[in-house]
Amino acid sequence: MHAALPNLCALCGNLSHKTLCAGCGEAYWNESRLRCTVCAVPLPATRWASHARYRCADCIAEPPPFDATFALADYRAPLDTLAVGLKFRARLMLAREFAQRLARLAHDAWQDESDWPDVIAPVPLAGQRLAERGYNQAWQIARPLARALDVRSDASLLQRVIHTAPQSRLDLDARRLNVGRAFRVAQAVRGLHVGVVDDVMTTGATLEALAHTLKAAGARRVTNFVALRTPKN
Repeated sequence: MHAALPNLCALCGNLSHKTLCAGCGEAYWNESRLRCTVCAVPLPATRWASHARYRCADCIAEPPPFDATFALADYRAPLDTLAVGLKFRARLMLAREFAQRLARLAHDAWQDESDWPDVIAPVPLAGQRLAERGYNQAWQIARPLARALDVRSDASLLQRVIHTAPQSRLDLDARRLNVGRAFRVAQAVRGLHVGVVDDVMTTGATLEALAHTLKAAGARRVTNFVALRTPKN
């Protein structure tokens, strides 16, 4: 039997049998950080305590329409290069890396399978952007994530009906306005727990808009799965 040939670690470039070498995996993934269970923003170290259901001050004061968020790590160097590589350079093996790690987070958090989503769907791209890129990076994560959790995935459950300006150029209020009516639910979701997948969560405006749309269509619960989370200032 032939041993698997090594590839280059996606971060440091050293030989590795995995997408990330053991050293980079140990050094850069901060899965142990306590995060808000709703929006996944890192919580101050002073709030590290035994209770696992913490929320940040913003989610307590003004709860978002989604119910929970899983995030692997902060969007920061050098991990930001992984998101860029997946999104703009078609490094699709990174999507599987994200999916496997997100599945482990979900398994650790949800002891009862009744808590798991009924269906997992990606944040949809506009048709023009999908045609330009050739793939939806969120779907590349969503499909292996659903397989790992043994739940259904659906690339067409959510549709983008308005071609919006890139969110990266806008502030929070403009982002919310930009995507407020950009989506529709293409299939029945009444009573379902829907998992929504994206590569990066910045302000959360896109995920808020999708959750609003899903809840208006009757979804019982919405959980976000994101690879990287931009910390709040």
